[in-house]
Amino acid sequence: MKTSMIALAFAAFATAGFAHASDAPATTGGQSGAAQVQQWNPSQTSAMQKTRAEVRHELVQAQQDGQLAQLSSLYRGS
Repeated sequence: MKTSMIALAFAAFATAGFAHASDAPATTGGQSGAAQVQQWNPSQTSAMQKTRAEVRHELVQAQQDGQLAQLSSLYRGS
């Protein structure tokens, strides 16, 4: 009984793995109708990192503008 359950689980995981293994989506037609795939690139995100000073400055601005108070009231439900 356990052998058949293990075999069934393996088959389910194998088919799910094949479904997600595709590198590019299938397209119908020429290049003009092709969908663009955007993938995560660590070099792009590292260029957008902020320093602690920049984050603290944005926090102070948000407190002065009332943005933090507005968010707090949203999450409190009042």
